[in-house]
Amino acid sequence: MPTETAYAKLNLALHVRARRADGYHDLESLFAFCTDGDSLSAEPRDDGELTLTIEGDFADDLDPGDDNLVLRAARALQAASGTMLGADLVLDKSLPIASGIGGGSADAAATLRLLVRLWGLRPMDIDFPRVAASLGADVPACLGSQTMFGTGIGERLEPVDLDLAGMPVLLVNPLVPCPTGPVFRGWDGIDRGSLDPQEWRRGRNDLAAPAIALVPEIDEVLAVLKAQLPSLARMSGSGATCFALFGSEAERDAAADRIEADHPDWWTLATSLR
Repeated sequence: MPTETAYAKLNLALHVRARRADGYHDLESLFAFCTDGDSLSAEPRDDGELTLTIEGDFADDLDPGDDNLVLRAARALQAASGTMLGADLVLDKSLPIASGIGGGSADAAATLRLLVRLWGLRPMDIDFPRVAASLGADVPACLGSQTMFGTGIGERLEPVDLDLAGMPVLLVNPLVPCPTGPVFRGWDGIDRGSLDPQEWRRGRNDLAAPAIALVPEIDEVLAVLKAQLPSLARMSGSGATCFALFGSEAERDAAADRIEADHPDWWTLATSLR
């Protein structure tokens, strides 16, 4: 059965510049992706029907109904390509939902990548940027799952060569949902300046303060991560997942062991950047 990884997304820095009239926000972000994530597999159908089964640690937290981003992505690709084929899709949900690491967006992007192969489509015949953007602001970045500098609402993307591949990273989430909408609405509206993607370590996440106001546990996660002496610890996206970058896998794994022992109710993922 063909499979595709829905790589976990990290916002290494996220600057919110303005609130737009359409309800979105102008932002600047450096997107990076982990080598791990959810897993998607599929079997083809010749009747055009689409089904979705969800398995894995967080399966109970996700609705497999028609509004699921996996099925929405599959329908969008059917429409864009004109194919009469369908698929039985299986999502192994190992990333927590509403967690700031692009779970749903990454799943949608993985669906597009997987079904292009499964259905034997010609990628050059499909307007993938348009299809991806129709599914959500983070889906275009997740489609390529490579380090990118995003502007606009995150859909205007430029590749950035920062040589991040292989960098050890530890993800930690207190397993408290942190919905994106309320976090953005909690932003104080102050433009604190632009993001230079080459100087991303000097950047910030402007959504950290409103996310912590909604989910105070994020502040504890950040404090615990910083106590592990990483090269950087920061919240990703709109939370609640936070990440820490380390100089070696041994340092990362030792930090993961300590946090798992002290906070067995938190979710952790020891991985690396792509």
